[in-house]
Amino acid sequence: MPRLFTALEIPAEVASALTLHRGGLAGARWIEPADYHITLRFLGDVDRRTANDLDEFLADIRSYPFEVTLDALGSFGGDKPRAVFARVQPTPRLSELQADLERLTRRLGLPPEGRKFVPHVTLARLRDTSPIDVAHYLSLHPIIRPISFTARRLALMSSRDSVGGGPYVLEAAYPLGPSYPNRPLRGEFQRR
Repeated sequence: MPRLFTALEIPAEVASALTLHRGGLAGARWIEPADYHITLRFLGDVDRRTANDLDEFLADIRSYPFEVTLDALGSFGGDKPRAVFARVQPTPRLSELQADLERLTRRLGLPPEGRKFVPHVTLARLRDTSPIDVAHYLSLHPIIRPISFTARRLALMSSRDSVGGGPYVLEAAYPLGPSYPNRPLRGEFQRR
């Protein structure tokens, strides 16, 4: 069964800018820039029928391209830091899209997401890294000028069962807005 999630892809030039923040933190396993993304809804292991139903529903999502801005680095985990991320400024368009995806997955019979949506791009997974080291790293790596891009499509992605995330596979893409050509991947869900 594929382990699926919906996401916004990070353009190559934005990923390149984020790579300037790699390194200098003990215990960090840095995510490959090609795997950077903004998870909108983790779906988990789903059967082929659910994946096909999801594909059909996602093809009908009504949203338009919108601006996404990364404005700061942060960490998850508090006293036991587990990840360093680039924060995504919340916007009404982003929140509406994520809420639509949550409603859609509930209609498919998937359990509700238990965590609050915090839009971000994971840059590194942490193991045995002290909060003091993370605070020091964050103080030395500010995002001086916010990084923006236009999200033009929604992605359905899969991940391998691995430690630390990735590699990720684009299973299907769904253009945002009526003026974009049909998505390049369509039809019966295929597991690669």
